[in-house]
Amino acid sequence: MTSRPARPSLVKGSRAARSTIALKMLMAVSGALFIAFVLAHMYGNLKAFGGQDAFNGYAEHLRELGEPLLPHEGFLWLSRAGLLLALVVHVSAAVALWRRAGKARSTQYVVKKNKHSSVSSHWMRWGGVTLLLFIVWHLLNFSFGKVNVQTGEVGSAAGDPYTLLVDSFQVWWLTAIYLLAMVALALHLHHGTWSAAQTLGLTNNARARRNAKALGLVIATVVAGGFSLVPVFVLAGVID
Repeated sequence: MTSRPARPSLVKGSRAARSTIALKMLMAVSGALFIAFVLAHMYGNLKAFGGQDAFNGYAEHLRELGEPLLPHEGFLWLSRAGLLLALVVHVSAAVALWRRAGKARSTQYVVKKNKHSSVSSHWMRWGGVTLLLFIVWHLLNFSFGKVNVQTGEVGSAAGDPYTLLVDSFQVWWLTAIYLLAMVALALHLHHGTWSAAQTLGLTNNARARRNAKALGLVIATVVAGGFSLVPVFVLAGVID
C-alpha cells in the first residue's frame, strides 16, 4: 500500500497557523519594548515637577548619554532608530493579523466562536490607529518639529524643553487631546499586555491569567496616569 499524500489544504493551514503565531510573537516583543520606553519616558516627564532646571537638565543628559563612546545625541538617535524599527514591525504585524481576521470572519461559524475576541481586537486596531496619529503629532510638537502652539514659533525659537512643555499644556484643547490619547494608551496597554502574555505562553492556568490581567491593569494605570499628571498640573497652574 502507498501512503496517501498530505492534503494541500492541511499543509497550507499549518503554515498559516505558524505564520500567525510568528506575527503575534513579533507584536508581543515589539510591544514589550514600547512598554519599557513609555515607562522611561513617563519618568522623564515627571521631572517637570522639579522645575525648569531639573527638566532641562534631564533633557540635556539624554543628549550627552554615552559620550565619549557615542557622539553628542548618539544615544537618542540610536533609540529613535530602534523605536522606529519596533514601530514598523508592530504596525506591520498588526495589519497582517487584521487582514487575516477579516478573512476568518467570512464564515458564520468563526464569527460566533470569536465574537468576544473580535470586539477586543476591533478596539485594539482603532485604538492603535489613534495612537499612531497621536505619535506623529507628539513628535511634531515636542521633538522633530518643536511647534509651540501658544506662540506659533517652531524649532529653537519655540523655547527650551520645559518652556515648550508648559506653553503647550497651557492650551486647554491640546491638553484634552493628550488626555484622550492617554485613555487610548491605557486601553491598548491593558489588552495588549494580556495578549502578549497569552502569546508568550504565560496564561496556562487560572492564576497566571489573573496575574496577566492584573499586570495589564497596573501597567495601564501607571503609564497613562503618570503621563496625565504633567498636563493636568500645568493646566491647573501648579507647574508654571
